[in-house]
This record gives sequence, C-alpha cells and structure tokens, in this order.
Amino acid sequence: MNTQFKKGVLELCVLTLLRKKDSYGYDLAEKIASTIEIAEGTLYPLLRKLKLDGLCETYLSERSAGPPRKYYRLTEKGIEMQKAQKKEWKAFSDSVNTLMEEYDDE
Repeated sequence: MNTQFKKGVLELCVLTLLRKKDSYGYDLAEKIASTIEIAEGTLYPLLRKLKLDGLCETYLSERSAGPPRKYYRLTEKGIEMQKAQKKEWKAFSDSVNTLMEEYDDE
C-alpha cells in the first residue's frame, strides 16, 4: 500500500482503536498491522505526538508476570478529534470512491 495513504490514516486508526478501549503500544501495532502493513517503529512517535497534543494519556498497569505495561487512553479532546477525523475520512473516501466509479474505465 502507498506509504502516503498509510501516513494519512494511521492517526485515525490509532484514535479509533483507543476510543474502543485502552491499549498498550504493541497491541495497537498488532491490531493495525493485521489490516494495514506498517512498521512497528512508526507507531511510537505517533503515540508520543498524540500524548503531547493532549489527545491521549498514559498509565502503567501491573501484570502478574513481567514489567508493568504503559497503556494509552483517549482524553475528551482525543474523543472529539476521533469523531471529527472519522467524519472527514468518510466524506473524503466517499468522494474518491464516487470519482473512481464515475471515471474509471476498468
């Protein structure tokens, strides 16, 4: 898949997954990679940016085995951003699909 396509939608994917439930970085990477091919290293800078922008926050969760995991959860600002981006994505993808259906010769 085109790298620019992935860059443009990765934030929306992360926000959407975090809106569903709190997650740690590796879990987010696995879920996204199951549908979109991404390098794991691209996710962590995005998570840092989301935190700096106030869209998510982190907390540590103890485990019975191994070190605690850092979980990410959306803030109210993050929820509002996810809603807005989802609306924009839907309008954009609908427009592209309409154009492709109307003008594509295949």
